[in-house]
Amino acid sequence: MPYSKNIDWALLLLRVVFGVSMIAGHGFRKIGRLFGDAEIRFADPFGLGPVASLGLATFAEVICAAFLVIGLWTRWALIPLIVTMLVAAFYSHWGEPYSEMELAFLYLAVYASLLLTGPGWYSVDAQLRAKK
Repeated sequence: MPYSKNIDWALLLLRVVFGVSMIAGHGFRKIGRLFGDAEIRFADPFGLGPVASLGLATFAEVICAAFLVIGLWTRWALIPLIVTMLVAAFYSHWGEPYSEMELAFLYLAVYASLLLTGPGWYSVDAQLRAKK
């Protein structure tokens, strides 16, 4: 089957929608929690402490999601996002109704798919490769 540029447009759409949604819907709230005055209470699945765990989740949900949107170091940026969604689904929301875990699973499925496919032509990664 011949390759279609529609695939590249679809990958761009997934990267932008799921990257911007992660930043706006989750990352910005975590920045507020991380630098706010309230005591930090956050899941600590790896025993690093709640502040470090919140910092790592914030890094994934803001910085890595921004890299995903522009398609820079895409596969590397997806790894922290995937780990964060695994923690959200299987640690933070485990035992809750599926409706509480559903969003984490949706993000996880898209991020894992993008890890397998790569960012597509409309990405900084592809443009840097094309210049070599």
